[in-house]
Amino acid sequence: MPERTGHDGVIVVGAGLAGLSAALAAAPRKVLLLTGAPLNHGCSSAWAQGGMAAALSDGDSAEQHARDTVAAGAGLVDAAMARLLAEEGPAAVRALADLGAPFDRTADGGFAQSLEAAHTRPRVARVKGDQAGAAIMEAVTAAVLAAPHIKVRTGHRLCGLLQDASGRVRGVVAEHGGRLVEITAAATVLATGGVGGLYAVTTTPAELQGEGLGLAALAGALIADPEFVQFHPTAIDVGRDPAPLATEALRGEGAVLVDAEGRRFMDRYHPAAELAPRDVVARAIHAERLAGRGAFLDAREAVGAAFPEEFPAVFAACLAGGVDPRVQPIPVAPACHYHMGGIATDAAGRTSLWGLFAAGECASTGVHGANRLASNSLVEACVFGARAGRAAAAEADPGTAPLAAEVPPALPAEALVALRQAMSRDAGVVRDAAGLSRLLAEIEALEAEHGRGATLAAARLVAAAALARTESRGAHFRADAERATAPRRTFLRLADLPPSPMSLAAE
Repeated sequence: MPERTGHDGVIVVGAGLAGLSAALAAAPRKVLLLTGAPLNHGCSSAWAQGGMAAALSDGDSAEQHARDTVAAGAGLVDAAMARLLAEEGPAAVRALADLGAPFDRTADGGFAQSLEAAHTRPRVARVKGDQAGAAIMEAVTAAVLAAPHIKVRTGHRLCGLLQDASGRVRGVVAEHGGRLVEITAAATVLATGGVGGLYAVTTTPAELQGEGLGLAALAGALIADPEFVQFHPTAIDVGRDPAPLATEALRGEGAVLVDAEGRRFMDRYHPAAELAPRDVVARAIHAERLAGRGAFLDAREAVGAAFPEEFPAVFAACLAGGVDPRVQPIPVAPACHYHMGGIATDAAGRTSLWGLFAAGECASTGVHGANRLASNSLVEACVFGARAGRAAAAEADPGTAPLAAEVPPALPAEALVALRQAMSRDAGVVRDAAGLSRLLAEIEALEAEHGRGATLAAARLVAAAALARTESRGAHFRADAERATAPRRTFLRLADLPPSPMSLAAE
């Protein structure tokens, strides 16, 4: 039997920006922060390059930021959530600056801001061109380690959720040093990141395999919009796993996309060319590569010799892959980058299960819709992470008993490789019914052999919702799309999913 301990306060699982923001905001309530990797490792936040979108300049406004967010989301953005994000975003950026995040500044002391795709004006606060995530996380991590109300425990992998007879979440089951431990708490905040590790090509840490999403779904939580997976157009195609990222800010600075012959192609796909929404750019690059013409990001004129100073992370990644971006175009390919879907929450991070909160990429507030606006992820993690932390801190411990948890089996390494390949093949940039049905059948076969674990549950949610949405919308593109329907979000529970069409046919 697992050892059981109690925590008089809030458990936060995950140490990305959303988790750290939740932990800080829960003060003075005691917080137990659980993370599998050391702080500043194994989270997408530290890898973010572009920066934080916020209306920080005199000519900008929360209203315009919210309008851009709604426009990018292809009809599915919750407008109230977008407005909340845009209104609270500037204060979140300034709070990070006060913690020591070294945002780039203008000559008059204001925030230097970049233009990124689908923004109507420069709005992205940055750090040394492409260092925003790492610098922000360093500052927030220092604040967490100095906070007396937070206790950090590394090396703890989430394995299950403790629930009472009513389904209320009363804590977690975690694995530490090969042993399972149950930890009860008044409230639990999941900030476990996205699903990039479900795909063969991803820009996120490969260990982020949708486990928080899957475990919440297995516990009965309502899931929103899981079919909407954003593929970053310009992962650097040098054979690394995860794939390094060529930030969108490069295109904002004037870098262009060309084929192997050096010919620009984006104007054939969208009037905004390189600054078209990410889903459009990703599909264009996918199409060029499929046609054998290749795709390259040419920043020789836009950045050139200034690469080491202006975009040091991209420069280092290119050199490590044998490409000198000062004098060579960068080979690029779409890669899984961000999950717009997740555990359905309200504005305070509450899920459909009492006692359970979620924030960051594992959550779905509706602010991203069908296609996340560039650089809205870090600001969302701050704004909604803090909101979840404050709400969780107000929860009283009900003291209910008995408690139980389902601890599903982990997927073996070889099976995970097969799953990642199947997800990239059939639930990637371009999808169709035949491929998604085949994918669901493969997921069922893996479940039959290895049991329904959190990773397979997350993959099933993505694939099943993608099959059910027969239109193309935002980041979800169906090659066999039927006529677009009225905008509607997806809400579902794992228990409600039907068997795959292929398994039904076999019967």
